[in-house]
Amino acid sequence: MFKKGLLFMLAFVLVASMAVGCTSRTNTGGNGDGKSEDSLKVGMVTDAGTIDDKSFNQGTWEGVVKAGNEFGLETRYLKPVGTTEAHYITEIGNLVDAGYKFIVCPGFKFETAIFQAQERYPDAKFVLIDGYPHAGDWAPVVAANTVSIFFAEHESGFLAGLATALELQEGEVGFIGGMEIPPVQKFNWGFQQGLLYASENFGTNVTVKAENVIYQGTFDNVAAGQQLAAQMYDKGVKAIFAAAGGVGVGSINEAKARAKDGDDVWIVGVDVDQYAEGIYEGNKSIILTSAMKQIDQAAYDMIKAEKEGVFPGGEILLFTAANDGIGIPKENPNLSADVMAKVAEAFNMIKNGTLVISDVQGDLIK
Repeated sequence: MFKKGLLFMLAFVLVASMAVGCTSRTNTGGNGDGKSEDSLKVGMVTDAGTIDDKSFNQGTWEGVVKAGNEFGLETRYLKPVGTTEAHYITEIGNLVDAGYKFIVCPGFKFETAIFQAQERYPDAKFVLIDGYPHAGDWAPVVAANTVSIFFAEHESGFLAGLATALELQEGEVGFIGGMEIPPVQKFNWGFQQGLLYASENFGTNVTVKAENVIYQGTFDNVAAGQQLAAQMYDKGVKAIFAAAGGVGVGSINEAKARAKDGDDVWIVGVDVDQYAEGIYEGNKSIILTSAMKQIDQAAYDMIKAEKEGVFPGGEILLFTAANDGIGIPKENPNLSADVMAKVAEAFNMIKNGTLVISDVQGDLIK
């Protein structure tokens, strides 16, 4: 599973995307006074979840806001009334009609909508995160005005799994995913590889049972996430890797409630550093670490690329350890210095190709 060799080609420019959202239509002037200093207007249509989901949507939007502030751009996000292709196309059209012709859409659910939009609005630019445009037949069609962005979730999940095993040393852990789709599955598979690697190389005994690997089926059912976490903790699980958006927020809520009562339970965050979301007392947090995708930086860099005239239209970009597109937070008081050093060493091995993490299930627990 951990074969040595050169990492496959991963040389891609850092990307950027667009705004994410979840409440109502919102205008944010990048220069602080609501006025744009540039003709470029950046918009985003949100997927399931909210703009402050402490995860995928929020991370993307933060990158857009950063670019808007730095370059003096007008930014805006729209939240559809639903999550169907028709809902997405409607809001994309609303943004274009309002002059927002650089549009970021986060998630695979946008694939068929962007397939239509990239042809319908040839003078607009599109950034699709975790998906590629297709006509419903899964055949990628990335037009010259579109860029697709993917992340090596298996690498990020591996590092989080390694850190978890090294810090806990022994015990049971669990995994709660949102929808059972490739990005979420790869987090799970990478996480399990990290646990195994720690066992084989550092003598840890942290394991996961099949019954404690659950895909809830959505990214926005907070109550379900809390219930699933409660069931796992009741069975003796020490830490849960929650790669599930709003469902993960429910898991975090359950862990915080138990930590306040003195229970020793943890959550492994996802997409962004969720440490702040896990604070329950003073500066204590139940977030052991987070499997991060540098979504905010990707969003920022794509907008920057557009401003510099080097928008990589027609390309599918992959963010990996090789281009610093994934990782875990560099600082977290819940991880010892020794653990951080071992994880950093593994990261560098992945980055230079001497440690290769599988992006398929293999012999792992589903």
